Amino acid sequence: MKEAGQGGRSEGRLGLGAAVALNINDMVGVGPFLTLPLIVAAMGGPPAVLAWVAGGVLAVCDALVWAELAASFPEAGGTYAYLRRMFGPHWGRLLGFLFAAQVLVSAPLSMASGCIGLSKYMGYVFPRLQKEIVAPAAGFWFFGPVHLSLQISGSTLVAAVAAIFVTGLVYRRVDSIGRLAKWLLGGVVVTLGVMIMSGLTHFDPALLRNVPAGAWRDSLRWHGLHSALAAGLLLALYDYWGYYNVAFLGEEVRQPERNIPRAMLISIGVVMLLYVLMNVSVLAVLPWREVTSGAQLQRLDIASVFIERLYGHRAGQAMALLVIWTALASVFALLTGYSRIVFAAARDGNLPRGLAQLHPTESFPARAVMLLGAVTFAFCFLSVGEVIAALVVVRIVLQFGLQAVGLLWLRRYRPEVRRPFRMWLYPVPALVALGGFVLVLADKAALVARGSVLAAAVVALFLLRARRRKEWPFQPSPEIAAS
Repeated sequence: MKEAGQGGRSEGRLGLGAAVALNINDMVGVGPFLTLPLIVAAMGGPPAVLAWVAGGVLAVCDALVWAELAASFPEAGGTYAYLRRMFGPHWGRLLGFLFAAQVLVSAPLSMASGCIGLSKYMGYVFPRLQKEIVAPAAGFWFFGPVHLSLQISGSTLVAAVAAIFVTGLVYRRVDSIGRLAKWLLGGVVVTLGVMIMSGLTHFDPALLRNVPAGAWRDSLRWHGLHSALAAGLLLALYDYWGYYNVAFLGEEVRQPERNIPRAMLISIGVVMLLYVLMNVSVLAVLPWREVTSGAQLQRLDIASVFIERLYGHRAGQAMALLVIWTALASVFALLTGYSRIVFAAARDGNLPRGLAQLHPTESFPARAVMLLGAVTFAFCFLSVGEVIAALVVVRIVLQFGLQAVGLLWLRRYRPEVRRPFRMWLYPVPALVALGGFVLVLADKAALVARGSVLAAAVVALFLLRARRRKEWPFQPSPEIAAS
């Protein structure tokens, strides 16, 4: 590693336990406690369990893509490093620039959505926080109607404070982060455990059978360009994403070729089981039509409503505090991982090099952490609106889809690359992952179009920079060694 304060490689300090803890913290967070009513509404009741199972299967297939790439290229930044390695010194640099640029926006949006979800449960504990102070809005057409609103209320102020607090937690060396992740994981497990056990001990199977005739079949049927499963799968993917978090910290993991694949697969298996049990537990206590009522879809505090129904209002408030804990754990894991992408891109010169500076004594990317924390703070005042759908589309097009295609290309044309971990049943998982992503995008043409226009703008910026620096494609640049 280079001297403190300069861009360099961090030391491998994270073991398997810490890696699993970071992944699960990232995956769970506030997501399932916000989106469960939305998934039930999309799937028309108890068939929502199909979306959780399908999401888990798709996550496993995609995780096998990540596992092979992470074991071959255990570097800071994850996807950013893989794109550079897979697509060569020219196209890899362009795609890496495109990916790093969108991370500066999509990562803070992900973290802000967690902070906003946290504030919704804080609003359950302190209802006065939900009162809006001001909420200016604007609408325009951009490949379909777009509505943007700024919300300033007690809840959004809580979300912003949470962003500051988590930034302070992440602003430390990685071995301390590993220990803290394990403590935060304890709260995540307790939260899901309380919900699951409460549901199983008050289980009413009649509620699960109270569905319209043919609901299970219809949940898989296409209606025009839309299917219930596609809508449910989009939300479920949002809740599963995070199984790859440890890959962003590749240089900081001990025995990465062994621990990164294991951490991802263990995380998905544990979380899929917990999500299915949570879904069944809630719908065996609360009628699914109540879960999908207009009021509940507006508040999105189903965990507290569920516990209040069984044990009273104070118990519901206690559950809200537990969900807040899990939200903090998720944002903590997100900021830890995404700051390493910014660090890696800055170290390569694809972002301002000052962002690659390590803390002078603790050897972590201090400036990258502070930048993402600051942008997250600002995004906490936005309406959550279409954020989840937009994030899923951007990630599929500019990250997961590119990785799956890149791995297929790498296997075909770069057989000499060292592969400590090889995808099981190759190439079936990669093709299943790509097929699942296409399903999710099938009725999101407007979002894909918007993303394409923004990506084109970033490519234009890359070309302007290359022209100024006299780099490829305006002048041949030295090849970057691939290993």
